[in-house]
Amino acid sequence: MARSLKKGPYVDPKVLKKIANLKQGDKTVIKTWSRACTITPEMVGFVFGVHNGKDFIEVNIVENMVGHKLGEFSPTRKFVRHGGKIQKDIEKKS
Repeated sequence: MARSLKKGPYVDPKVLKKIANLKQGDKTVIKTWSRACTITPEMVGFVFGVHNGKDFIEVNIVENMVGHKLGEFSPTRKFVRHGGKIQKDIEKKS
């Protein structure tokens, strides 16, 4: 279910405060645990360290990301691969 239009998109006030303290184009990583925060046009050009439960994944914000959530670009699960031992042998041969 989407958020009410009356309320507007959720943007964490702490993230906005950190953006206001930095200059545009500054490549300092802004660490955040707020995965639910919506990306706004003011965030374009900044680098965020989004927490995935274990460590921070660096996300460089570009114009196409506006309207999405920060958590969408920091996966919480690591895909290893399918196949097991047989698949490893096939990959070694080729």
